[in-house]
Amino acid sequence: MTDRHLRVAAGTLLVTAVLCAALAMGLRQSFGLFLAPMTTAHAWSASGFAFAIALQVLLNGVFSPVAGQLADRFGGRAVVAGGALLYAAGILGMALSEGLALFTFFAGLVMGAAVSAAGMPVIIASLTRLLPAEQRGRAVGLGTAGSSFGQFLVVPAAGFGIAGLGWETTLVLMAGVALLMIPLAWPLADRPAPKVAAQSEETAGQALSRAFRTPTFWFLFFGFFVCGLHVSFLTVHLPGFVHSCGLPVAVGAGAIGLIGLFNVIGSLGAGEISQRWRRRELLVLIYAARGVLMAGFMAVPKTTETVLVFSALMGLLWLSTVPPTVALVARNFGTRWLATLFGLVFLGHQIGGFTGAWLGGLILDATGSYDLMWSIGIAAAAFAALVHLPVKDPAPRPAAVPA
Repeated sequence: MTDRHLRVAAGTLLVTAVLCAALAMGLRQSFGLFLAPMTTAHAWSASGFAFAIALQVLLNGVFSPVAGQLADRFGGRAVVAGGALLYAAGILGMALSEGLALFTFFAGLVMGAAVSAAGMPVIIASLTRLLPAEQRGRAVGLGTAGSSFGQFLVVPAAGFGIAGLGWETTLVLMAGVALLMIPLAWPLADRPAPKVAAQSEETAGQALSRAFRTPTFWFLFFGFFVCGLHVSFLTVHLPGFVHSCGLPVAVGAGAIGLIGLFNVIGSLGAGEISQRWRRRELLVLIYAARGVLMAGFMAVPKTTETVLVFSALMGLLWLSTVPPTVALVARNFGTRWLATLFGLVFLGHQIGGFTGAWLGGLILDATGSYDLMWSIGIAAAAFAALVHLPVKDPAPRPAAVPA
């Protein structure tokens, strides 16, 4: 294959992977829009609806290593396509659910499995395997940025659909849109790395055992836990915090949108920097900057301007942790079982996400304010910066050579 054909193939792979990640993230980020119309129509409690979505987040983390293991064995194409089918079934089930228990089954269990199979970890692992080492940081940055692009593309469309067509029709249409991920997943035809020799190939169990015995794996796991804690706390509670400061509800909604917009820039930038600079130091800097930013935000008056400036700066740091974290997993443990191992690190992120959303609500109920949660977020940022200092950042591991 000529260089030109290789460039075209790589470009096609990147475009389809980014669009697939955009649809996957955009669809799941739209579910909050259905809280008010569905709870009103079915006389459900808001907490019951919210629990179903929170269960989805937690199960996404639990199922991610399983989806990663399947992707490592059978390739990303099959797993993402299967996830797209689960997406469609889960969203359609949500639309047809009359009771809260059935809704929780589809929105929590089925969608938790769906977003694991057709989610960012599997897509990014496939890109990392399919592209040469010098393009991986950029590819991971694009894949992460694609998720935010989907938030801007799909969420507003879902909002217009609810307003113009009703929530039931909109969910049915979203189920149909989920099926578009199947053709988009076609280029993700990564296969397990060729054997160097039958007796020397590392098995999944051996890779997991080696990772669990390596301090670097746990440093990355607990660092990503902090990332999830920050992201879920701000996503769920920032609008309410802003409103409690006497600002209009629109400011809180705008803050979340601005975070997503600047996350595109942050993710792309982190992907590029990961190719040129030490990934360990980049993660230390990102987490330390989060802590300084949150402390500064707590110290200034809460005005529309300060909220929006905080949101834009936080957006630059939002998912910029993903490219260097993926790179460090690949550099320390190789790409043969990358989806499995990054899926386990991602489990830490989702456990942190569940904790951030849940703990923020508990603290608000107990104290009447978010002050303690902001302090926890700042301390967690300092912990994450420190825990990445001893992470090993070796040179890229050589690819296996066919026997």
